[in-house]
Amino acid sequence: MAVVNLFPPLVPNKIYHGDSQQILRRIEQESIALSVWSPPYYVGKGYEQDLSFEDWRELLCEVIRLHFPIIKPGGFLVINIADILCFKDENMPKIMAENVSLRKIALTRENVFKVQKQHPGWNRYRLAEHFGCSEQTIDRRLNGNNVRGGKYQTQTRVYLVGGLIETAAMNAGFYLYDRRLWVKDATWENSRWHTISYRSVDESEYIYVFWKPGITKVDRARLTKQEWVNWGSRGVWEIPSVRSNSDHDSKFPAELPRRVIKLLTEPDEIVLDCFMGSGTTALAALSEGRRYIGIDKEKRSVKIAREAIKSFKTYHKEPEQMDLMIRDLEARYEGT
Repeated sequence: MAVVNLFPPLVPNKIYHGDSQQILRRIEQESIALSVWSPPYYVGKGYEQDLSFEDWRELLCEVIRLHFPIIKPGGFLVINIADILCFKDENMPKIMAENVSLRKIALTRENVFKVQKQHPGWNRYRLAEHFGCSEQTIDRRLNGNNVRGGKYQTQTRVYLVGGLIETAAMNAGFYLYDRRLWVKDATWENSRWHTISYRSVDESEYIYVFWKPGITKVDRARLTKQEWVNWGSRGVWEIPSVRSNSDHDSKFPAELPRRVIKLLTEPDEIVLDCFMGSGTTALAALSEGRRYIGIDKEKRSVKIAREAIKSFKTYHKEPEQMDLMIRDLEARYEGT
């Protein structure tokens, strides 16, 4: 028996509140020229705290699968995400690094072992008295536990996302068409965080472009000659990050989806963002004469997006102004 959809189909130029895994089913088949979005990154944001890693992975795969019927043949699915995720993993061995860079006392394990061999009866308190340090320092040197209680802390796991996304897209019927590198502001410039390991400071993300088999119109005239030279044909896009102090900032600046939209779609075609957030993609679509469909499960985000679109239609704004407008709206609605 065929399943009857009791809900009306989605119409363009609206932001819909709800779960993408449900609402995507209501979009007319082969009606979307481009879907461009940035999913939850699984980094502990408020809107993803209830997700386990497996839940997050299943969400990503299911959303990608649901895109294949609604994308036009020859159309594109574009996903922006950090290629390397870092998150706490209870299954990893709970062993801390011996981080000599953080030591306040120039005392090595070898120093302690040497004195311990000379005085086998000395406990850590006697050793601490000898070296003029705390017994916790002795314990950390002897046990390779450089951080107080570190051997009991949950370790940070590093996970590559590109393979997961490509596999999910291939299983859905898409093919990887292109991958661009978005160079943004280094993380520490925004959060004042600095690495305490050999891991690098995050300063780039990837833009994965997937193609649905069909005739794709290639038209360089969509861009000016200068645009084609500066970014249309370039694999690296240098775009400053959005700066916002709110709890739910835009995942990407308006210039990023604007470039994708202008490069891959024609005027009046429909652009979809199933994790719309504050409305960045909708604003970029409107600025380039395209229609949009937005979906988000957070009521606050939907409210901000709708207000931003209303303001944009009243006062046409450039990409830089769009980011400032969204930031101001987020600040206004903070706590709602």
